[in-house]
Amino acid sequence: MKTRQIRINDAVARTAASVIRSELADPRIGTVVSVIRAEVTADLKFCKIWVSILGDEAKQEETMAALGKASGFIRRRVAEEVNLRHTPEITFVYDDSIAHGMRMRKLIDEANK
Repeated sequence: MKTRQIRINDAVARTAASVIRSELADPRIGTVVSVIRAEVTADLKFCKIWVSILGDEAKQEETMAALGKASGFIRRRVAEEVNLRHTPEITFVYDDSIAHGMRMRKLIDEANK
């Protein structure tokens, strides 16, 4: 991956995380939503943003639906913050790596007892 592409991915991820954390007022979005990474295609038309959501499965589905509804607002904020010729269409992907890591840590701690 080129350096420019990496910088764009990082800038989009930072901006999306900031918007989700401080600008979205939707009560369906949980307090513990982490942007893991963003990946913008080379032609800058599409962007996948991986998010981790702590909570039960119903809360995760509810939060993913709310993020999907807010993708247009987040896209507009990314356009304002990140200077790109084209603003990519944003889709959110659930990433359970943090929750999986927490489960594994708990299992290891239990096995050590």
